[in-house]
Amino acid sequence: MPKIIHEHEPGMFNTALAEELEKIQEFKAPDWSFFVKSGSGKQRMPYDDDFWYKRAASILRQLYIKGVVGVGRLKTRYGSRKKRGVRPSKFKKSSGKIIRTILQQAEKAGFVERLEKIQHGRRLTKKGKEFLDSIKISKPEVFKEDNNSIKLNEKSKEIKQGKSGEKEKPAKDAGIVENRLEVVNGKKTQQKE
Repeated sequence: MPKIIHEHEPGMFNTALAEELEKIQEFKAPDWSFFVKSGSGKQRMPYDDDFWYKRAASILRQLYIKGVVGVGRLKTRYGSRKKRGVRPSKFKKSSGKIIRTILQQAEKAGFVERLEKIQHGRRLTKKGKEFLDSIKISKPEVFKEDNNSIKLNEKSKEIKQGKSGEKEKPAKDAGIVENRLEVVNGKKTQQKE
């Protein structure tokens, strides 16, 4: 099967995969996930409502690309810089609980298996690879100009250039004045705009 992951932009692929993961019963955001930070380097919890599914999609993509990956390596992958006020910022790893729970959910769904003999960590199963390869990504629509949009563009250009026949009203901003004094060679002269 062709590797669709490398053919598309990662953000588009993760978004499409997250939408598919929401439909699977095993992938469900726990109640506590709405109240915790994603790592000690963060100041607040994630604002995105779909954070759990997007993080799960990203983790599955990392497993597909890298092969065998453990929780420690994923913690480093999703870590960030911690702001410490006046002191220089430091790198902090991400939360292990979130990653571990997502991997456990993926094991229940049959997408991931645990390795403990030669290598330690987790890898995708055949079912998981087939699931990631089956993700369909909708292409973004290309902007097509029709006659109405061309007319609107021409009309806006005419208005900007002052060809519409209407008198332009002077702006009433505090910084614009019709008559202003300008100092030239030490003499004050009045200049009109």
